[in-house]
Amino acid sequence: MIATAIHDGHAIRPDLQPLLALPDAERMREEDPLTGLLTAVGDVRIRVPTSRFEVDLNRPRDGAVYARPEDCWGLDVWNSPLPEASIARSLDAWDRFYAMVTERIERLLERWEAVLLIDLHSYNHRRDGPDATPAPQADNPDIELGLTTADPDRWSDVTARFADALRAAPLDGRELDVRANVRFPTGGHFPEWAYARWGSRVCTISPEYKKIFMDEWTGQADIASLYALRDGLQAAVDAVRPAFEARR
Repeated sequence: MIATAIHDGHAIRPDLQPLLALPDAERMREEDPLTGLLTAVGDVRIRVPTSRFEVDLNRPRDGAVYARPEDCWGLDVWNSPLPEASIARSLDAWDRFYAMVTERIERLLERWEAVLLIDLHSYNHRRDGPDATPAPQADNPDIELGLTTADPDRWSDVTARFADALRAAPLDGRELDVRANVRFPTGGHFPEWAYARWGSRVCTISPEYKKIFMDEWTGQADIASLYALRDGLQAAVDAVRPAFEARR
């Protein structure tokens, strides 16, 4: 079981900080803060401290650095064009990350028949403002499971058990709305890369948590909700663990 939080980080290199135009709070709102805590469910945990605005590890290499507003939801991230040397340095970090993950998964697959990769993210649902009505529930499940690369012939039973276990762990006395491929039906680069390299031997599930565990405008966390979500995720991991116990 590998759990990753590749958008959890907020850190920006010192050489990039003078170039930032995006306010700190707005930058954090587009990141996935606190998802790193959820990686506690993994036997292997990968938490990335670097902000996605320095390098986005869930995008292909040629789009991993947000150089223009059209690269990132129309946001003006930089007050001047990024120097080529700064872009190259960020892409070096992209290369190191993928090399590290490759080595780790290869070693695990030498021992185990298959690996579960839990690719953790979060998303905003109050984009119209802190006092506006939240986005409709119909299009914004509490937890979206990205299953675009989970081979259904091999893993459909696993993903169904995973979802059922999440629903069975209530939050504030209610059952969570857990659905697949609603908000992000095309998935991200990271799971696509894993599937292209290892096929069905890596089952990637990408839980996208709606930010019901925090105020996405102030950054204030609801610690009780966050830990309840972590416990529910742990129950889901425990429910599917037997499917990954076969050794090579």
